[in-house]
Amino acid sequence: MNEQTDNKPRILVVDDNPTNIRMVRSMLSDTPYEIFEAHNGLEALENVVEIAPDLIITDVIMPKMDGFTLVKSLRETPDGDAIPVLMVTSLHELKIKLKGLEAGADDFLTKPFISVELQARVRSLLRIKLLHDELETKNKVLARVLTRYISEDIAKLILSDPDQNLRLGGESCEASILFADIRGFTDFSELHSPSHVTAMLNRIFQVLTEPIFQFDGTLDKYLGDAVMAFYGAPVPTDDHAERALYTAWLMQDRFRQLREQHEDMQSLGLGVGICTGEVIVGNIGSERLMDYTVIGQTVNMAKRLQEHAKATQILIEERTYQAIQEHIEARRVDVPVLQEYRQLSQIYEIVALHDPQMRHL
Repeated sequence: MNEQTDNKPRILVVDDNPTNIRMVRSMLSDTPYEIFEAHNGLEALENVVEIAPDLIITDVIMPKMDGFTLVKSLRETPDGDAIPVLMVTSLHELKIKLKGLEAGADDFLTKPFISVELQARVRSLLRIKLLHDELETKNKVLARVLTRYISEDIAKLILSDPDQNLRLGGESCEASILFADIRGFTDFSELHSPSHVTAMLNRIFQVLTEPIFQFDGTLDKYLGDAVMAFYGAPVPTDDHAERALYTAWLMQDRFRQLREQHEDMQSLGLGVGICTGEVIVGNIGSERLMDYTVIGQTVNMAKRLQEHAKATQILIEERTYQAIQEHIEARRVDVPVLQEYRQLSQIYEIVALHDPQMRHL
């Protein structure tokens, strides 16, 4: 596709009669538009890809491909779905206009017409195209923002109904919460320059974040040298505990690989805690500034598990264990200080995965 060299709106005029094309050019000669031409529907479709017009003015009756077929074909292509189409016809029957509207035309001009009328219709349709382009740009920006926290598929789901999915409020659901913390990073920070510490932290977070998206988790936030994610929201899944498990396993594996590549990381480790249970998930805050997050006792317990996980450990509680036990080998560990939480009376450390494909992700 050719890039525009200026900001002039591009208009493609489609007509098999050169006299009609010259007439349209003449009527728009004093306007800030760039005019292109095609002589039938097939030629017009080729030009759509080449010049990316902002508006198409087309005759109805043409050889090879008429205006109705042109519009219908245009609406079936990604490049042409949003281009406004003004159909020009000498036919006055209402059924002709209805057929054009059904094919996807946006407006009609009946011959003969005057330049003032043509210019008014063109301005109106170009305004619609401009508003569409501005909305598309904003949606792309919003999508880029969302995909920094959630997977692309989940972002698309949220944008499919933003009024519902981006409003304040929360709802109860079952989810699995994961906390991962870099062990020894405080001491590491005291031994290195701020620029080196920042660069290393960003490198580590890059490694830890990718598995979250790989298993369709939601990146909740960074907490200093820790990261929090959750699974099972905003899209409910029956296997959210498994997704959290595989994320944690892959995090540990990638972190080990990163340590092997950097000599100054030998003092660092990664502790992970996972907890499954009821949470409140939704947009918390104000209409001006909100945070899509999870709250509740399950979140607190996942954080407590992470706090007591040693370097290289993945700690889970009983409910998570029951959900994923067929996928893992685990051993009971005793953490007396966590017995303040009744749900944390039985804690397990994951020592291996049963799935051979998952062991070497």
